Amino acid sequence: MTAKKQKAKTKTKSPARAADETGRHPHRVRAILEKLDEAYPAAECELLHKNPFQLLVATILSAQCTDERVNQVTRTLFQKYTSPEAFAYANPRELEQDIRPTGFFRNKTKSILGASKKIVEEFGGKVPRTMDELLTLPGVARKTANVVLGTAYGIASGVVVDTHVMRLSGRLDLSKQKDPKKIEQDLIRVIPEGRWILFSHQIIWHGRRVCAARKPRCVECALREICYSKEKTV
Repeated sequence: MTAKKQKAKTKTKSPARAADETGRHPHRVRAILEKLDEAYPAAECELLHKNPFQLLVATILSAQCTDERVNQVTRTLFQKYTSPEAFAYANPRELEQDIRPTGFFRNKTKSILGASKKIVEEFGGKVPRTMDELLTLPGVARKTANVVLGTAYGIASGVVVDTHVMRLSGRLDLSKQKDPKKIEQDLIRVIPEGRWILFSHQIIWHGRRVCAARKPRCVECALREICYSKEKTV
């Protein structure tokens, strides 16, 4: 075989694949984590709650709604419904009106009532502490389960993937996926397990405060030197 033919058969990595591998390189991931630590050393869940059950309800309400709006609603909601039992046997129409400001209130009411009843009837009134058990609750997917396990119990079961994490994972070249489950799998492969909980909070904080969807404030971004996003403005 001639040298020319051998050269023709040599496989070269596409620019997209090369960029993807560079984005997930351990050195770059460490740099991202260090920058996040500097910018958000005390990042935490911003949903107001006093116990795991309140956090579960608040997280269900947070779908397609800001934490600020959820907190406005739960300030009075948790005074009216003080236990899983109170939610489990609440009047559906009344609960719908109580949570209406959070949007999608009919679906959220079904989820809260269903999850509350299962917690009362099958889990002794206690929010489960495992991913498998949490996922049996109506209205609970991996995002909600990860929030509850990580924030309420300190259990690192995965990475929370909300709209901010989805957006920033793409911009930071940590994942090319669009599906939340696949994004989470990409993230847990490159983020150390001991960092899953804090990383989730930090990246969400960064998405809310700096790396906005439409107008990212790149000038203020602690990650601007290691961000290669096409949406970067500086």
